[in-house]
Amino acid sequence: MVALATGCGSDNALRGEEPPPVPGDLACLDGALSGAGSSAQENAMHTWVAAYQIACSDALVLYDAIGSGGGRSQFIDGAVDFAGSDSALEPEEHQDARERCSGAPAVNLPGYVVPIAVVFHLEGVDSLNLRPAVLAKIFDGRITRWNDPEIAEDNPGTDLPDTRITPVTRSDESGTTENFTSYLAAAAGDAWPHEPSGNWPRPPVEAAQGNSGIAEAVESAQGAIGYVEASHIGSMSTAAIGHGDGEFVGVDPEAAARVVAASPEREGGGEHDHALEIDYGTTEPGTYPIVLVTYEIACLRYPTPEEAERVRAFLGYVFSEAGQRAAAQETGSAPLPEGLRADLLDAVAAIGAAG
Repeated sequence: MVALATGCGSDNALRGEEPPPVPGDLACLDGALSGAGSSAQENAMHTWVAAYQIACSDALVLYDAIGSGGGRSQFIDGAVDFAGSDSALEPEEHQDARERCSGAPAVNLPGYVVPIAVVFHLEGVDSLNLRPAVLAKIFDGRITRWNDPEIAEDNPGTDLPDTRITPVTRSDESGTTENFTSYLAAAAGDAWPHEPSGNWPRPPVEAAQGNSGIAEAVESAQGAIGYVEASHIGSMSTAAIGHGDGEFVGVDPEAAARVVAASPEREGGGEHDHALEIDYGTTEPGTYPIVLVTYEIACLRYPTPEEAERVRAFLGYVFSEAGQRAAAQETGSAPLPEGLRADLLDAVAAIGAAG
């Protein structure tokens, strides 16, 4: 479990020499604000929190990267002010959240758009092409050796070793897993016989907690393969993903953002809810289809004006042009489309207090 708090030295953890950008009209919160959830947005949240603390020395923002499911649960229980989640609230969670939100709705606000990378560790092999059906069979345990003919077919000239494949999957409930399995269900057809889920749908070969846990496990094991939010790639090798007429597209934030920009909002949400229906099965040229959208989940009504003001202030920075640029510079994410960003700022401005 990782807790991110702004404080002494937090800016030193950022890669850039200069402090992350903040808008000139930044609203500084007074007191403490707490959030929990998605480990996929852990690095982006670190950037936002550090930047905010540098600019607002009297504020304290805490974020605990316990995973999306844990974050949603803590938010619904009232233990944190907002949640980060790689999947939007389900209808029953919306209903449960109403009590916590003083009878008002909770809203899903997409704040972080990034590819999910398929990473692997295979000596002598720096890159691979993997079609959806092949990827599905690897993670379903039906392709078990790296020199399998189905892998070799799309990688001519690559010396694939007769090494056992070790899929590394999440041990915790995870929005990254839900997005990854949603992609496999949409793109791989009958090769993936499982429903999308935040919990890995079959007995794992090897499991790890959080994106950082999968990254560490893949880095340390010859023959391992896993899936991580792109800022966790580090020096690992990544696969180009096949779709359409034999095209293979590498991990690229702009290619992932094209999928999000073309995705409609989920039906049934309220005026300020912006949950998206991602088209994981897209075959549009130049798109990277394994994409993750992390939501900041907040109440439209909080018990006190002070709590509402703190949430508005911090999320206003997250969705600002400067906040999106800061995350993109630090993590390689794609800034939100301007039209969507404006709608999200309207939603943040609508956050108030009961009574």
